[in-house]
Amino acid sequence: MAAENTPDGVRACEDGVAAGDGLAANRALWDDLAEFHGTDPEDRSYDVPSFLAGGQTLRGIERELAGDVAGKDLLHLQCHFGMDTLNWARLGAHVTGVDFSPTAIARARTLAEQTGLAAEFVEADTQHLPDALAGRFDLVVATYGILSWIGDLDAWMGGAARALRPGGRLVLVDLHPVFQTVLTFDPFVADWPYGGGAPQHDAMTGTYAHADAPCEPRKSTQYPYSVGEVVTAAAAAGLVVERLGEHTQTETDGRHILPRGPDGLYRFPFGDTYLPILYSLGAVLPAAPVIRPQEARRTARGPAPGTSPHGRPA
Repeated sequence: MAAENTPDGVRACEDGVAAGDGLAANRALWDDLAEFHGTDPEDRSYDVPSFLAGGQTLRGIERELAGDVAGKDLLHLQCHFGMDTLNWARLGAHVTGVDFSPTAIARARTLAEQTGLAAEFVEADTQHLPDALAGRFDLVVATYGILSWIGDLDAWMGGAARALRPGGRLVLVDLHPVFQTVLTFDPFVADWPYGGGAPQHDAMTGTYAHADAPCEPRKSTQYPYSVGEVVTAAAAAGLVVERLGEHTQTETDGRHILPRGPDGLYRFPFGDTYLPILYSLGAVLPAAPVIRPQEARRTARGPAPGTSPHGRPA
């Protein structure tokens, strides 16, 4: 999907929606959003004319985490209609964008033709990446409103890890789960779980890019994950987390519900302090398998009691 992709609207939890039905409803929602985003002058997130004129859509957090991308193979997960993907190409990366919306992919390919930028766009569910993408990339990037749309966090992380070459890195920037609990800032209303991954079935109205968009309520399913659950999934996929950031002042709030300060930055005030709006994670796929301390001790001392030298029950 794409930057700032957490639609605001009515959060009405419904029971009894199967996972497959949730995925189909989400795809239909994102087909609609891919068709609408960037087509209205009141759009707050996607300025297509500025982009076509060379405007940069990437923000400092992801650019710092990714580093110099020139000449690198970069996979952009949930790329929506491709503006960020193509801006990575402008920075010199060889880019591939993936999204589950056929409408988004078609529009991304058109945008690439309009800009003359080289890019490959693949229609696929990021929980089930095609085998053809395995081991091809120096960087896997996903930014803003990503994991809340993912029902199987382990599958998503596993796919990201498999897409990397040894030594390759995952760059993930997403809305902080604390911030995602909030429906409105003024008045303050929190109505969303912090984590746990249980599906939340909603009726969404409008869009984060245009709150007054003339859209009928549409069903969607989202999934709340804590920072701990995200880091644990990354580790389980064989990734080594090198950096975890929690950001209290940001270039975007992703949802257009926080006040913007005189310095152009967004903050989430809470008493006399600020709560995080975004988190960022940088993780690497090791060139060799990671041996955890317990495994290292076992190797040094020989097999565990009651097992063969290969670790199988004797």
